Amino acid sequence: MKTVPDGGRGLSAQRRARLRLEISREAARLFWEQGVAATSGDQIAEAVGLSTRTIWRHFRSKESCAEPIIVQGVVTMMSVLRSWPRESSLEDHLTRELARLGHERPPVDIADEMLAMKMIKLADTEPPLRTAWLMACDQVEREMCVIIGDRLQRSADDLAVRMHAAATAAVLRVLDEHIGAALLDDADTTEFTNVTALSQHLSHAIRTATSGALGDPVT
Repeated sequence: MKTVPDGGRGLSAQRRARLRLEISREAARLFWEQGVAATSGDQIAEAVGLSTRTIWRHFRSKESCAEPIIVQGVVTMMSVLRSWPRESSLEDHLTRELARLGHERPPVDIADEMLAMKMIKLADTEPPLRTAWLMACDQVEREMCVIIGDRLQRSADDLAVRMHAAATAAVLRVLDEHIGAALLDDADTTEFTNVTALSQHLSHAIRTATSGALGDPVT
């Protein structure tokens, strides 16, 4: 059992986010090991070393405890796409940034990424978790409107921009679900664990989904 500071009132936004993530890790682990229905708020609280009252101070339900972990992978990918230089192709940018993330100190938390994949997989049969995953995907779509609008020099509300954003968000959602299922089923994931292959696969999918509107450098 991990122990973290109790309470929640008066915490800074950064400390509150860290606490929510710590709770989410333990909740996700319990959900995967024993199922959502068999996991109680009391068990989550005990696992993280908090009072049950504190858990409900930070989350509206036990299922919502999984949301911070589910969002982790989304946050990482959006940070990569937000930093896409206009003079770079999507393939080159993804290859460079994904390789950099793999060598960061501290590196992207692989354990968190795997927990996120497990929650996305579990969401196939758990409607509340599916809701959390689709909410994260909706946020991706909204952010992609801004990123694509800026790249194409159009308004984020432009119809074409919104359609490209929806297509890109769908690609990211389907790919995350596919990779997660493959990892958890011990299937061959070579094309996704190699940075260059993953970057090319993702870039090709986004180019195809947006009919070539995204992918090339912008001059």
